Amino acid sequence: MSDEIKHECGLATIRLRKPLSYIKEKYGTVMFGLNKMYLLMEKQHNRGQDGAGLAVVKLDMAPGTPYMHRIRSNVQQPIADIFASIGNDVKELEKYQPDLLSHPGFAKGHIPYLGELMLGHLRYGTQGKNLVEFCHPFVQRDLTPSRNLALAGNFNLINVDELNQMVNAELTELEKNSDLKAMLNVIHHFLVIEDEKNPNTPDIAAVLKQSAIHFDGGYNIGGLVGNGYSFVMRDANGIRPSYYYIHEDYIVTASERAAIRTTFNVGENEVLELMPGCALIIDKDGHHTIEQILEPKERRACSFERIYFSRGNDEKIYRERIQLGLHLSKPVLEAIDYDLKNTIFAYIPNTAEVSFYGLCKGMEDYLNKRKVERIQSWNGSYSEEMLAEVVNRKIRQEKIAIKDVKMRTFITEDVSRQDMVQHVYDITYGTLRPNEDTLVVIDDSIVRGTTLRESIIRMLGRLKPKKIIVVSSAPQIRYPDCYGIDMSKMGEFIAFQAAIEILKERNERHVLTDLYKRCKELKRSNELHTENVVKGVYENISTQQLSSKIAKLITTEGVNIPIQVIYQTIEDLHECCPTNTGDWYFTGNYPTPGGNKVCNQAFMNYMEGKNVRGY
Repeated sequence: MSDEIKHECGLATIRLRKPLSYIKEKYGTVMFGLNKMYLLMEKQHNRGQDGAGLAVVKLDMAPGTPYMHRIRSNVQQPIADIFASIGNDVKELEKYQPDLLSHPGFAKGHIPYLGELMLGHLRYGTQGKNLVEFCHPFVQRDLTPSRNLALAGNFNLINVDELNQMVNAELTELEKNSDLKAMLNVIHHFLVIEDEKNPNTPDIAAVLKQSAIHFDGGYNIGGLVGNGYSFVMRDANGIRPSYYYIHEDYIVTASERAAIRTTFNVGENEVLELMPGCALIIDKDGHHTIEQILEPKERRACSFERIYFSRGNDEKIYRERIQLGLHLSKPVLEAIDYDLKNTIFAYIPNTAEVSFYGLCKGMEDYLNKRKVERIQSWNGSYSEEMLAEVVNRKIRQEKIAIKDVKMRTFITEDVSRQDMVQHVYDITYGTLRPNEDTLVVIDDSIVRGTTLRESIIRMLGRLKPKKIIVVSSAPQIRYPDCYGIDMSKMGEFIAFQAAIEILKERNERHVLTDLYKRCKELKRSNELHTENVVKGVYENISTQQLSSKIAKLITTEGVNIPIQVIYQTIEDLHECCPTNTGDWYFTGNYPTPGGNKVCNQAFMNYMEGKNVRGY
């Protein structure tokens, strides 16, 4: 994705079902669980690089002995930092007890993060600054073990204020906007009530049922309770992903199926999806149940997971991304007037590579069809040279764009900063014939268009192609997200900017003011969540009109080359990714009422000139 957006988060849990002595005997090391947690988190590092955290609960510790520990980091490589710290603790202890790891009980008592329950998290910050205090897991401590709670998740909640008010939470300034803190307060509130009914063995399913009914958002959350219980729960629409694997020695969960498969070397069908509204609950003895916490609603799993966020080494996601590219081949062929001889195909690194393969496959299918037609037209009368010329024709693919390491400007001056941004990408010179070849480049999606305009188009223009066609494997992003992706400022979307320009050119600015008035009316009556008013912005603008205007907006000043933008259609997206139908950022059809509220608020913020998030 050329436009960097903060998104998602990664979750991982491991519950060892056997004593550490058994684990050491069978797997050769008492550190088996921690080693696997490290791998689970590293295999999901794409999901969060602003910070990481780990919480551990030890079972059957002597009274007065610490049993819940947490470590967090927000340095440049937080996963490595956390596990290096744990490793250093072990090395320090081994100075005094060289055979420390040979004695599971002794090691467990002295190594803080060696325990049976582990909760790992990777953070992409969508709320607050990138302070270590915002890194998950959060912990609510209590003198009673069954009331100690560590919580982490991949989510955003829309109704944070309402949740905090419901439980009369006392918050610091730092905590007021934290959706994780709000969720922790609510779950802990009901955990305490349940523990009063059933001391030391609270019904976790009951706690989650009382809590989750109040959450407005998409989420995959994991929690550890001090008495040895643990849980992972998914929202009722299945917006955020959640997978698990049950083994006789351990139970594992993660945000991505492939992470579990790689870490534990298991088959695809052995890793199961946690269904919408369900929770995987594990008791203190290691027994698990799948509980239906919320009545499942229409499945609206986030389609961006398949387009971009999840790693593409999952075979289903890989095939779906191939299909996303393949479905774009027809409009691209039409755009180049079927002239493959004078067209070069490339992709914008790195994650658009798989959809690029699909696009090229579509081109190859067309070219092979033409080859057959050409040979058949000869009616058996052809020379070796004629046959060789046809058979050797190939799709022209080149490594055009190169993304350099993340560049950080050391100058705050706007002009200097803009000059630096232009060089985030570089090109391979001499890869096309100036003024003869059309250049087709595919990207995962076009969110803000900033990098295209300020860097990529300018860079590609140096090659002097006859025409540049930018292809997006995702549809037009028109609306904000509020379920885990940091896209909540209306004015930043290139599609919205294009719509505004079109309305201005038509002298229809009144459309915006009318919609703004409607939003204000709904807000006054506390009904901002009842409809998506912003759909009216696009009501009389066709997809093609919007694409044409976007092409003009991303055209860099001084680049006199025709630019065309081609987007995936909503229909083809759903055909390619049939299990992930969440498309609210494209269609405005939000799965929860809070989505409408955030979208309308984001529009009002734009109209009022407020550069703030929509929730």
